[in-house]
Amino acid sequence: MSLDFSTLDQHPRILMQVALQPVQGSRFQPTGFPDLGPATFKGFNKEGNSVDCLLVESAQSMANRLEAVCWEEGEGCIVKALDGLPFIEVSEGGKVITNSLLESHRLNSPYILESKDRTFFDQLKEELGGLEVGRVDLRQLATILIKYDPNSLIHGIFLAKKELAGGRLRLPRILSSFIEAQKVEVVASGGVKNDSHDPQGDTKKGFGNVPFHREEYASPSITAYFNLDLAQLRGYGLDEDTNTLLIALSLYKIRKFLREGLRLRTACDLEPIEDLIVKRPQEFTVPTLEELEAELPGLIEAASQHFADPRVTQVQYKK
Repeated sequence: MSLDFSTLDQHPRILMQVALQPVQGSRFQPTGFPDLGPATFKGFNKEGNSVDCLLVESAQSMANRLEAVCWEEGEGCIVKALDGLPFIEVSEGGKVITNSLLESHRLNSPYILESKDRTFFDQLKEELGGLEVGRVDLRQLATILIKYDPNSLIHGIFLAKKELAGGRLRLPRILSSFIEAQKVEVVASGGVKNDSHDPQGDTKKGFGNVPFHREEYASPSITAYFNLDLAQLRGYGLDEDTNTLLIALSLYKIRKFLREGLRLRTACDLEPIEDLIVKRPQEFTVPTLEELEAELPGLIEAASQHFADPRVTQVQYKK
């Protein structure tokens, strides 16, 4: 199969969604924020009536999860289908410690931009030259991101360094996603951490019996949403081969996440209960994971003239 995205030419976005359910039982563990707890909110149904809702997974967390499917954790390498895709690898003292695919802020990682070895930082600063004043040339910025890490373009970036155009270099996500649940009900439970040797021990030091309260949620409607912004991508003025690669790579991330990445937390293991639905444009069908895996190596090579040489850029991290 040769991927044909021509049906997308006149459309600004691809809007996709899929219904999910817990793989076992009916409860699931919500995402939690230190100062907020579970992200509950009042939503509204089509009739305008208030509905208790829960943000199961945020856009920022989903970006990290969609990036994670590109990395083969057990092998310590990029997945086979994406071999040849540029990224930045960071070493410290001769040992690889991280890379731009694994870092939450991608190229803006402190291990990449805060190293005392400024070789890459100075190289990036030189390539970004001319953006210090006036309106930021997003096309130039996109071209540089493609060179070092196309995933930074897909998931957005904020190069928050004063030396890099005054910290004004940012791109919103092309691919954004979140998971919501509606009509949620709290499932209260709890337990006790037992200390059979000294039940009355000092709990501040981890001794003694410690009762705890726990809240999970149940919902008849859990949905993962995906939004691929084609208009934003076209605005970067990249060539057709690169645009095709970025669309295919984005769809690959979604397909692979839905097959392998839905164990969000210890007690939040979800699965699709239907195929991925395209809401807009409805005439577009998302290729299968197998079709995307078969096409991506060729698409990567077709766009390779824009990549760094070598494609994996080495950065030395020095404190």
